[in-house]
Amino acid sequence: MVEASKVDLLIVNAGQLVTCAGKRGRPKVGEAMLDLGVIERGAVAVAGERIVAVGKSGELEREVELAPDVRVVDAGGRLVMPGFVDPHTHLVFAGSREHELELKLSGVPYLEILARGGGILSTVRATREASLEELVAIGLKYAEEMLRQGTTTAEAKSGYGLNTEDEIKQLEAVREIDARHPIDLVPTFLGAHAVPEEYAGRGDEFVDLILEDMLPAVRERGLAEFCDVFCEEGVFSVEQSRRVLERAGELGFGLKIHADEIKPLGGAELAAEVGATSADHLLAVSDRGIAELAARGVVAVLLPGTTFNLRERHYAPARKMLERGVAVALASDFNPGSCPTNSLELIMTIACLYLEMRPAEVINALTINAAHAIGRGHMIGSLEPGKQADIVIFDAPNYEYLCYRFGTNLVYKVIKRGQIVVEQ
Repeated sequence: MVEASKVDLLIVNAGQLVTCAGKRGRPKVGEAMLDLGVIERGAVAVAGERIVAVGKSGELEREVELAPDVRVVDAGGRLVMPGFVDPHTHLVFAGSREHELELKLSGVPYLEILARGGGILSTVRATREASLEELVAIGLKYAEEMLRQGTTTAEAKSGYGLNTEDEIKQLEAVREIDARHPIDLVPTFLGAHAVPEEYAGRGDEFVDLILEDMLPAVRERGLAEFCDVFCEEGVFSVEQSRRVLERAGELGFGLKIHADEIKPLGGAELAAEVGATSADHLLAVSDRGIAELAARGVVAVLLPGTTFNLRERHYAPARKMLERGVAVALASDFNPGSCPTNSLELIMTIACLYLEMRPAEVINALTINAAHAIGRGHMIGSLEPGKQADIVIFDAPNYEYLCYRFGTNLVYKVIKRGQIVVEQ
């Protein structure tokens, strides 16, 4: 019998129990991405917030001690998996930009939309005008949408304040949502998301403000775990990005970078140089950048929903990265402009069809590797004893079905920290 606390939640009769188990402490790479640790007719035993055992239905029940009031959930042959982890979102913002869709379809380029008062700067204006309470209310709505679609942990960036006061307001909203909602949020400071209108043509001065005022203020208040920067032509140069990341590292932040989305600027190489946890986007990553990501163990977070929504002609070279030993994760990039979806079920299908990833690779990329992309691989992302009991039951007979059946929310139940929080 497994020595552990008495089991108070027992999930049995999974058609497939997808554990995503691998080497502890490391994301999956190479051939390991095809291994989901599937247990047919599987079961999971939970005590409190933690998983205590996984195994076969009919056998596991005899190996654990059940509490008198144990709740038994019969999965009824459905798919049971770790909760999705979304390692790149812009969860907290005000306003929306649906009016830009007609302009895009009419062929109006982004820079002209920006000149007309649209684009990211319109979201900045709306977010600055919104109160903390308004941002929390909006963010709670989106967090609930995510949870009901199987996402149990998500990273949440600032980046729509672009001044000290409003960046802090965004991060305070993230903290409040995290405290009030079952979903776990990992906060990231993205003050270097764009150069605001009041600093137009003075990018270096804005970087100085980030280094001297924003970063210390965020660190003093303990509002973010990571610092991110949008390293791209026309946004922040490699040298400006290096300044931000080096200062953030000195202050104790984990490091992330929007890298090589449009031009092969060297963002991936910079991520490897500074020891970033992840490099994100990577549509234009160089062969050297791929090699350095693999060598330094930087997780590549790919965002195919953004590429799809922007109707770009090429996607991130996922197959090349996988073949060369890069740890690949996937994320939604949920934001009001370039990717207004928070459905990771949709992202799964796009990743299969356009990144040419196999279903098993996609699932590992949205669970265990995504957890490592936000420094949570030791806690979540797989169904293993000792890990947090974040579990989703999907109304699907197997894991391939989950990638195949796009456009439908297949979530049947969501368990977060051992508690059933969604029943559909």
